[in-house]
Amino acid sequence: MYPLSYIEPVFRPPSEWKSLILQVTNGCSWNKCTFCDMYKDEQKSFKPKSIVEIESELKSLVDNGYLVKRVFLADGDAMSLSMRRLKEILQIINQYFPKIQRVSSYCLPRNLLNKSVAELEELQEMGLQIMYVGCETGDTELLNLVNKGESFESSLNALRKIKDAGIKSSVMILNGLGGSKYSKQHALASAELMNQAQPEYLSTLVLEFPFGSERFEKGFNGEWKVLSKLELFQEMLLLITNLNLNKTIFRSDHASNYLILKGILGRDKTRLINEINTKMILEP
Repeated sequence: MYPLSYIEPVFRPPSEWKSLILQVTNGCSWNKCTFCDMYKDEQKSFKPKSIVEIESELKSLVDNGYLVKRVFLADGDAMSLSMRRLKEILQIINQYFPKIQRVSSYCLPRNLLNKSVAELEELQEMGLQIMYVGCETGDTELLNLVNKGESFESSLNALRKIKDAGIKSSVMILNGLGGSKYSKQHALASAELMNQAQPEYLSTLVLEFPFGSERFEKGFNGEWKVLSKLELFQEMLLLITNLNLNKTIFRSDHASNYLILKGILGRDKTRLINEINTKMILEP
C-alpha cells in the first residue's frame, strides 16, 4: 500500500491493479450520468489537486524507497485538466520516476474537444500510453436518455484523436444499458462505433444498480425493462456478430458478467459466437 492520502472512494480499471493510483483530481467533472453512482458522495465534489500536493506525494514515495513502474491518474476524468497542468504532472512523474513504464487515465470524450492531436502526441511522448474511455453505447438516443452528454460522433472523434496521437484506447460498453426496448439499437450502434474506431482494447460490463435504479429509470419515462440473463446473452451475440475489428483485445470478464469471454477480434470472433450460443442453449 502506497503512503498516499486519498479522498475515498477511489476507482481504477481492473488492469491497473499494479499501478500507483495518483489522485490528480477528485470526483468527476460531468457526474450526471444516470447509471453511475461512483462519485455521488458529498466529499467527491469535483476538484483538481494542486501541483504542490501532487509533487509532495511523489517525493514522499521516493523518500520512502518506493519503486513505481506504472501510474494511473485518478479520479474519474483526469483528462479534463488543462494541457498545461497535464504536462506539469507528467514532468513531475518523470522527474521522480525516470524509469516509469507507462501512465494511464480515464477519459471522457468531451475532455478532448479542446485538445489537438499534436497536444495529445506531446502527452504520449511524456509517457501517457493508454486512456480508458467509457463510451457505454454507440447509440446517440440512448446516450441522451442516460444523460451521458455524448453522442456517436463525439465518442468517435475522441477515439480517433487518441489513436492518431499514438495512444492506446480501452473502451467499455455497458451490456443491458438500453433494457429490452433499446437493446437492438444499442448493440448495433456500439458495434458500428467500434468498427470505425478500431480500439486496442474493448470490454463489456453488465449494468448494475447497487444503490437502486430509480434515478436511471426516470430518464426512460417508464419504458425501461431490465434484461434477463438470456436477453443479455442475445444482446452480446448481436454485438459480437456485428463487430468487424482487426486486432482488438476483447474482454468480458468483470464480476458483473454472467459469461466470461476473452479473445482477439476478429481472430476469435467465431469461437466467441459459439461460446455465447452454447451458453444460451444451456441457460435454464
